Amino acid sequence: MSQTKNRPVFIGRLVGTDVFDPIGDRVGRVHDLVVVFRLKGAPLAVGLVVEVAGKRRVFLPLTRVLAIENGQVISNGLVNMRRFVQRPGETLVAGEMFDRSVHFKNGNGTALVEDVAIEMTRTREWRLTQAYVRFPRGHKDAGNTQIVSIQEISGLNAKLVDQGASSLLAQLEGLKAPDVADILQDLPTDRMVAVANALGDERLADVLEELGEDYRVTIMERLDVDRAADVLDVMQPDDAADLIGALPQTQADELLSHMEPEEAEDVRRLMGYDDRSAGGLMTTEPIVLPPEATVATALAHARRADIPPALASMIFVCRPPLETPTGRFLGVVHLQRALREPPATMIGSIIDADIEPFQPSDEIGTVTRILATYNLTAMPVVSDSLLVGAVSVDDVLDHLLPENWRDYDEELLDQTVNETHENETEELQERAQEAAEAEIS
Repeated sequence: MSQTKNRPVFIGRLVGTDVFDPIGDRVGRVHDLVVVFRLKGAPLAVGLVVEVAGKRRVFLPLTRVLAIENGQVISNGLVNMRRFVQRPGETLVAGEMFDRSVHFKNGNGTALVEDVAIEMTRTREWRLTQAYVRFPRGHKDAGNTQIVSIQEISGLNAKLVDQGASSLLAQLEGLKAPDVADILQDLPTDRMVAVANALGDERLADVLEELGEDYRVTIMERLDVDRAADVLDVMQPDDAADLIGALPQTQADELLSHMEPEEAEDVRRLMGYDDRSAGGLMTTEPIVLPPEATVATALAHARRADIPPALASMIFVCRPPLETPTGRFLGVVHLQRALREPPATMIGSIIDADIEPFQPSDEIGTVTRILATYNLTAMPVVSDSLLVGAVSVDDVLDHLLPENWRDYDEELLDQTVNETHENETEELQERAQEAAEAEIS
């Protein structure tokens, strides 16, 4: 081990560091550090959680780390690719320990942990030795920070209900919603809920849309009803409908009563359709414009941050009213076509009227086949000549993949998808055979 023995390594700086093998090939990057608290002595650091290709997180024992220096970690190249699962008695430093309130043994009050450091001992063990703390409001040194010995404080391993989330939130800043969701679901339940509750409404809505159903329900059940309703208001209506549909009926009714009336009406309408139909898959808030709108206006709407990329590829042209259900549906304008036209061109002159819209009752198999056949990412859903919503390819994939697919290991997911594909193929073959036999007879 080339790491200098008495040089502390602060974990906040270590997170995100690249991990290399001895010949310089990148293995992954550090996601967290695993420590174990003992009855006596300083907590023992046992290994790193490393994010490798495919966003899989694996465990790298510190016994396989050759060096931690110069902004990188060098391992001996032996990495077990089995997905990391936290065991009882293990604590994740960044995920669980940051923002924890600790007490000074000398009676100097409390402080919040912002970082901790590990050092290697003569016996080649890595131990937590220091904590970087900030004094809270009300303390005589409020706002100041200090590096203290682990031996000077207590409560580092306590499971505190009121543990803050500011340090972890700082690490999440700038990450995309799927990556934040991936981190949240690896946290203990109390910590996950605390961090989720500290996110802004729109940020939390984006993250909830990326979480598996069990995690979404857990967070939603533990939010204040007014806060939960505010978050549902800014979610995509189809995602909000799926989430409310997974909640107990009493809670679902209460949340709907606290939502904005228009948003609640959209959700109720979506909940009336079968989950695996075009009506159950659609969103009620695509880009809808009248035929006299210009290309410049259409492109401005497509640039809106709240419009998912799949939906932004298509503008739906209708007579007023423009809120779904709209006036008479006229057709669609493809974003790529709009980009080739002068800004002042009216979109009514470049409508693609050959797109055959879905009916709300169309099954997911029909939806999938049409999207794949014509290489589209979105399609209109029309009832009685009125646009009621649009189906996008990302929502179709969510329903085609296994339940809670976000939690699957890559190999298991591949296996499950292959099995699903084989089963569907066999079913289609059986139907074809039955049809052929019926025709012969």
